[in-house]
Amino acid sequence: MGTRQISRTAVVAASPEQLFDLLADPANHPLIDGSGTVRRGRDGAPSRLSLGAKFGMDMKLGAPYRISNTVVEFQENRLIAWRHFGGHRWRWLLEPAGEGKTTVTETFDYSTAASPLAIELMGFPKRNADGIEKTLARLTKMFPG
Repeated sequence: MGTRQISRTAVVAASPEQLFDLLADPANHPLIDGSGTVRRGRDGAPSRLSLGAKFGMDMKLGAPYRISNTVVEFQENRLIAWRHFGGHRWRWLLEPAGEGKTTVTETFDYSTAASPLAIELMGFPKRNADGIEKTLARLTKMFPG
């Protein structure tokens, strides 16, 4: 079965603070999303996320839809994760890598999902691994160093 977590890591030429500021503002999520599914933030979202904050996104995977998220892990400039209604999480871990660089790990964690088997049967682990790789490539291009 495995851990039901898909993670990818990249070193980005930006400080953890710069990257956290980008991630903590839901309006930026469409700019960094490599999956092509995140369209825009929904009205009413906070401009800066915090533990327990709720925010919505307009999405498109075949058909357009809306998703609501709740921040469930939060450590300023180091860790942020949000949970979808299905229980799965998107987690970002930022670790200083010296000289203004950060090791960024993005994780799709479906170990907490209401139906992890359904997620597997629909092919989301592979699809999300590809999206994470593209997202990290976007971050690397945004901060060329």
